[in-house]
Amino acid sequence: MTVTSIIENTSSQGMPTEHGLSLHIHLDSTRNVLFDMGQGSLFAKNAEQMSVSIKDVDFAVISHGHYDHGGGLSTFLGINTSANVYIHKEAFLPHFSLRDTGMRRIGLDSTLADNNRLVLCGDITHICDEATLFANVDGNCCNPYGNRLLFGPDEAHNDNFCHEQNLIIEENGNVVLFAGCAHRGIINIIRKAERITGKPPTHVLAGMHLVKSGLTEEAENQYIATLAAELQKYSNCKFYTMHCTGEEQYRKLKTIMGHQIDYLSCGERIDI
Repeated sequence: MTVTSIIENTSSQGMPTEHGLSLHIHLDSTRNVLFDMGQGSLFAKNAEQMSVSIKDVDFAVISHGHYDHGGGLSTFLGINTSANVYIHKEAFLPHFSLRDTGMRRIGLDSTLADNNRLVLCGDITHICDEATLFANVDGNCCNPYGNRLLFGPDEAHNDNFCHEQNLIIEENGNVVLFAGCAHRGIINIIRKAERITGKPPTHVLAGMHLVKSGLTEEAENQYIATLAAELQKYSNCKFYTMHCTGEEQYRKLKTIMGHQIDYLSCGERIDI
């Protein structure tokens, strides 16, 4: 398969960027998948510039109910007239982020919730022979501290991320895991993926939400070292990170993990 980053916070290729994520996945079976859609229409503009056809996407996935992953839904539905969009049934509930200026809404456009091309997902959804979605991740290994700033479905309660789902694609002996922000913790997500497939992942592409931890530098360094040690237990897995991991946090992971982890920025392609 070939994975193309069409939206990410950074670009080494001079592409327009925004705080968000969108990955195009071309399978060897010829299926085309869109994983997340950024904030709005930029994913479509970037895709056109990179000769990636949004019209030819066979199905799309929105990883969770935040604007920087599903804000492009209206644009996608307007360009692609046939593909189903797989989204968790709780994704359209209100979501909030606590900023310096107060609470800010960061949810999706709820007027789109009744669109007949949306497939509302729960725990495990088998899309096709190669692709499976899953939610309801449990565990407390290296959970992101930045979650303390995220709320929903009201401003009084921290988000439990029941609306977050992750994608497994199995092809040609590879088990590839995609996670948008890994709010439930990337290690916990990997462990559930392994329970579902019965195999460890060969590749993980994920934002890991290491930004805005609120930790002291010493405590954050220890947290990242612990996370890196857990990731390295999957010694035959290649990691690509992006988006909410944070550039400085990525550099710290890279120092520990070396060639086992790389950053995937907007405009870059990888073959798996």
